[in-house]
Amino acid sequence: MAKEQEVPFGMKVHQGQNGIWVEVQCAHQNGVLYAVPAEASWVCTQDLLHAHALAGFFQELVSLDDPRVYGLMQRWGLYFRPRPIAKTEEQR
Repeated sequence: MAKEQEVPFGMKVHQGQNGIWVEVQCAHQNGVLYAVPAEASWVCTQDLLHAHALAGFFQELVSLDDPRVYGLMQRWGLYFRPRPIAKTEEQR
């Protein structure tokens, strides 16, 4: 009998030369989210590009104050709340 290959569920972050991609997979959904350098992400380092892009995207998305956006986020159980930016050691 052939052994079934284990499917890697969850989220995996990968970094390449041209950006970062996040694999998101469960038994019912599967996709890849890409974060590449863009107009609004020039200020962040390559290794944190995905965090910068996602936080910025969701902050702008919820600021649209669109009931369709809220409805879709609520349907999927996603909520976003901007927080103060933490200071780095160099900024202290």
